[in-house]
Amino acid sequence: MPTLVRPENMERITTPALAERFIEEQINDVRKEVGDKKVLLALSGGVDSSVVAALLIRAIGRQLVCVHVNHGLLRKGEPEQVIRVFKDEMDANLIYVDAVDRFLSKLAGVSDPETKRKIIGNEFIEVFAEEARKLEGIAFLAQGTIWPDILESEHGIKAHHNAGGLPEDLKFKLVEPVRILFKDEVRVVGKALGLPDGMVYRQPFPGPGLGVRCLGAITRDRLEAVRESDAILREEFANNGLAGKVWQYFTIVPDFRSVGIKDGRRCDDWPVIIRAVNTRDAMTATVEDIPFALLSRITDRITHEVRGVNRVLYDLTPKPTGTIEWE
Repeated sequence: MPTLVRPENMERITTPALAERFIEEQINDVRKEVGDKKVLLALSGGVDSSVVAALLIRAIGRQLVCVHVNHGLLRKGEPEQVIRVFKDEMDANLIYVDAVDRFLSKLAGVSDPETKRKIIGNEFIEVFAEEARKLEGIAFLAQGTIWPDILESEHGIKAHHNAGGLPEDLKFKLVEPVRILFKDEVRVVGKALGLPDGMVYRQPFPGPGLGVRCLGAITRDRLEAVRESDAILREEFANNGLAGKVWQYFTIVPDFRSVGIKDGRRCDDWPVIIRAVNTRDAMTATVEDIPFALLSRITDRITHEVRGVNRVLYDLTPKPTGTIEWE
């Protein structure tokens, strides 16, 4: 893309008018850069990739090819939301890949967190590359790189997530239309592009998804317990005004059981652990003071509605000493 650095005098995008001006500038740049060629995008459904997809659809329409890989580790309703918003509402050129069985078979019996992360990351690249090889005329790869990614890469904090992970036979030029924006600006642009609030204001979500919240070796039943309990937590937070107040909240299901009682009988089921934290920079985090009545309601719903669960715990540990995620 023509703009490789954020101008020092660039006004922070905080209003719809500023967002629209940025969108028009990027549309012109993309059209000049891409011409009549096709652009490929891995559309996860996260904030950054979704905003890039919506912007490129406005710029080049169906020249953009979006690939959404469902690895089975997304939150409840997320694959369906991606299809509804982009394919049904925006008429995106969307390829949906159901790779759930493939990912879960690769992860079977793997308990080490870093090994799980590597398997998920490597398998995603493999699936994406397989889909890319089926396509013709792809000259560009779009990415949801944002300005903090560039800064952290320059300072050695983390590697920049670029096309370097793709196989040698897949060489694309990069299109990164939001690379000079901060996360809050990306959200303003997303709203201006017409994306739903549930997508624009989505809380941070780890790359390996629920794979690092289903602790230890992933099994389908515990994975569903994470997914269903997380959905209940998000619904209750939204209904009680906490969705926009708490920075990140989710559930975890560890790989051990405890004795309990259901329907008058002994049961050996899993606990669900709730994590809800606030932070400015993710380097430190404080625990949200959830009202006890709400915790009790969430506990009642999870223990009665989620199969295989008989206890609910609340993680009171700040960062440090605990990290935000458990794995």
